[in-house]
This record gives sequence, structure tokens and C-alpha cells, in this order.
Amino acid sequence: MYLEIVSPEATLFSGDVTSVTVPGINGEFQLLSNHAPIVSLLQQGKVKIEGNIAIDEAHENKFAKEDGKTILSIGSGTIEMKDNKVIVLAD
Repeated sequence: MYLEIVSPEATLFSGDVTSVTVPGINGEFQLLSNHAPIVSLLQQGKVKIEGNIAIDEAHENKFAKEDGKTILSIGSGTIEMKDNKVIVLAD
């Protein structure tokens, strides 16, 4: 599936991933390939990305590695999954 993470300043990541785990307002949830369409609000927490991830050098400082996953801490946001594409709008 294709993931795009967008902040007010820039597109932080775009590329193919295996899974994405996000901090939903009703708890953490995971999206895998061919997940049903969904739109949800996100709360403060960590976006966890799995797959062969290549982060652009300009945004490397915003990401961390934890338990083999690439992590991005967010304050809040919105997520949309549709047609095997995930868009995270993050603050």
C-alpha cells in the first residue's frame, strides 16, 4: 500500500509500506494492504511504519527507529485510507 505523510510545512514521507499503525482518538489501530476505506481523527502519539522505508534526508530528524519500525511522533491529525492509499495529515 502507498503511504503519504503530510505536515503543514512539507510532505514528510511518501512511498510503499507494509503496514501503518496510528494513534486514533478511540485508541491505536493498524492499517494493512486492502484495508476498508476509513477516515479518522488522530490524537497525540506515534505513527508506526513498517516496510522498507527510505526517509528523505531533509526530514530524517523527525523520524526514529523503534522495534524495527520507523516512528513519527505527532500532536494530532487526520488519516484517510482509500484505494490502498493512506494519507496522514499530521501536526
